[in-house]
Amino acid sequence: MKKIGLLYGCCLFFLLHCKEPKLPLGQVKLTQFVNPFIGTDGPGNTYPGATVPFGMVQLSPDIGIPGWDRIAGYFYQDSIISGFSHMHLSGTGAGDLYDILVMPTNSRFSKRIEANNFKPFSRFSHQKETATPGYYAVDLLDYGIKAELTTTERTGIHRYTFPKDDNSQIHIDLGYALNWDSPTETHIRAVNNTTLEGYRKSTGWAKDQQVYFVIKVSKPFKAYQLYKNDSLTSAQVTGKNTKIILDYATDEGDEIILKTGISTANIKGAYISLEKEAAHFNFEIFKNKAENRWETQLRKIEITADETKKQIFYTMLYQSMLAPTLLSDHNGNYKGANGSIMNAKGFDRYDTFSLWDTYRAAHPLYTILHPNRVSDMVNSMLAHYKETGLLPVWSMQGNETNMMIGYHAVPVIVDAYFKGVKNFDAQLAFKACVASATHHSRQIDDYMALGYVPVDEHHENWSVSKTLEYAYDDWCIAQFAKALGKTEDYKTFLKRSENWRNMYDAQSTFMRPKLKDGTFIKDFIPKDYSPYFCESNAWQYFWSVQHNIEGLIEAVGGNDVFDKKLDSMFTLNPLPEDKLPIFSTGMMGQYAHGNEPSHHVAYLYNYIDKPWKTQKLVREILETQYKNEPNGHCGNEDCGQMSSWYVFSALGFYPVNPAQGIYAFGSPLFDKATINLKADKQFVIEAINNGNINKYIQSIELNGKRIDRSYITHQEILQGGKLIFTMGSVPNKSIKNKMAFSSKTYHKKYEE
Repeated sequence: MKKIGLLYGCCLFFLLHCKEPKLPLGQVKLTQFVNPFIGTDGPGNTYPGATVPFGMVQLSPDIGIPGWDRIAGYFYQDSIISGFSHMHLSGTGAGDLYDILVMPTNSRFSKRIEANNFKPFSRFSHQKETATPGYYAVDLLDYGIKAELTTTERTGIHRYTFPKDDNSQIHIDLGYALNWDSPTETHIRAVNNTTLEGYRKSTGWAKDQQVYFVIKVSKPFKAYQLYKNDSLTSAQVTGKNTKIILDYATDEGDEIILKTGISTANIKGAYISLEKEAAHFNFEIFKNKAENRWETQLRKIEITADETKKQIFYTMLYQSMLAPTLLSDHNGNYKGANGSIMNAKGFDRYDTFSLWDTYRAAHPLYTILHPNRVSDMVNSMLAHYKETGLLPVWSMQGNETNMMIGYHAVPVIVDAYFKGVKNFDAQLAFKACVASATHHSRQIDDYMALGYVPVDEHHENWSVSKTLEYAYDDWCIAQFAKALGKTEDYKTFLKRSENWRNMYDAQSTFMRPKLKDGTFIKDFIPKDYSPYFCESNAWQYFWSVQHNIEGLIEAVGGNDVFDKKLDSMFTLNPLPEDKLPIFSTGMMGQYAHGNEPSHHVAYLYNYIDKPWKTQKLVREILETQYKNEPNGHCGNEDCGQMSSWYVFSALGFYPVNPAQGIYAFGSPLFDKATINLKADKQFVIEAINNGNINKYIQSIELNGKRIDRSYITHQEILQGGKLIFTMGSVPNKSIKNKMAFSSKTYHKKYEE
């Protein structure tokens, strides 16, 4: 036994001292600049809890009270916590998940309130609360218990420090539900006095969600109480609403570690998650590993800026990596979108694809920072296609929610293909793109027959928005077809990509809803929010022709008219009597930065030879719509899109046409930024004479050579090098930097 003890001691010593390589002397950890509370107040709908980049587990506190403000489970203005659940969505407009709620209690407090459905709760204070990448801690004031959370990819690790109390407890509640979520079947079994196993099946935004779990505790419980629908039962239990309460007698300062392995496939997968990722109970090791994983990812971009700018930037970079989330087990098993247990061979299966949002900037950002994950994400989308016959629209937890519009897996796949992320079956990918673009659902049949989506009787017809989004995706398919030598398909989809013209009304100079008979609707007011536009109005959706901006300019009457219309977009402020919907936030005139259709619009001045207007507006958005405070997002963060816009724009460029392979210049926020690429390459961006006033580009130099254009290609970035902006306080209107044609792809090395 002494030999075994010695061996254990040696192993523990190794684990404690086997850390990631230390940072070079004098190098500051970037994780210290991340503020996970940004977006937890106001409309951001983010969560502050612990996770790792793109991880399956998002272990975070739950207020326990439903509502729009608490869609992520947490709202900064609240003062109670009802527990800590293992799965959360970041910045969405629909509430789901909240699976496997854990809450430590004792005899000090037993009050119950109707607002959280009479669950145990405790008051907390932000002064006794901490959140850093991969770690969350809070004092549960009513119990005198300190709760700490950290994670691996597939496990959640809790550390609870108790006061002395003979009636300490840990509640594990599978019936807990919030907002759209509702359990359909739950199961708990006490395997022994340190191990629990079970599952939670539910419906909500994800109509058929399932999560299997295994829980192990570091201290054996002396007894337990098992409940079905609030009635005591024994041994094991299955029902809609089940929970287990573990009983302990604790001394002052007793620590109990609880670790939860999860799987969407089966209990075996949950055991494997624990075995592979959380074989011991040393909380500090897990916490340090999680922090180091974040440090590695954040280190991909290093900036020179003041502390506030660093805090906002690195928080946005952090939030860009909270989704998509891992779905598959170590053995590749996962719950497929067809309801069956599937296996991902040769790739990690991801889900939580908020594609109407993230195709715009988040996925293009991943092609720079996470190319290997992009390959897995594309293969995940193709797996979804194999399971359902269609690419995902808005998928999560192995479910298609059919939220929002478009078939925006297409630009993600096409962009990845052209950028050299080719570890997937291109022919299958093309087949999947065509299948999604020719399916009879979502009024695509009307779109193909008429060349536009007509107004119909549906409450949210979104006819104009659908037409524009479909047309953009069709352009992407056309480019894919051309690259694969599919000439007829290229012609077909290129023609379809011009369907936006069928929505354009020359009289009003807006995209206008149209009836099936080909006539425009009457009583059309562009600034009104109507069922014909998806979470927007005619002003905000007018510009959604990212693939043919030149054609759009021509349609309205040329550069001067387009210029005036753009100006009006940013100056036509809503009137006090205008009733703005909940998603119209971050308003600058009719521009709504809080919602995605507006995100590329400030960059459009580049296309009419007035880049200084883009520079002024982009800098204004960067400085006014993002703050280092809980109410720091002007709208839903939306699974990485809002944050990715900031990351790109702060660096000085943005993908107006996300699948084109070019980035339009804006106004760089930092004196220096270094993108650390694969193969030890670096792309350095410097802004000389930069400042709050000096927001205008005077000249641009790439690798020692002056350039006279308002964009840079993806390939130029990946090759490494140096991009230098010389800045000034006055617009330089003498230079006429040319802009890339929005309808052309730029995937080869740029040649002067």
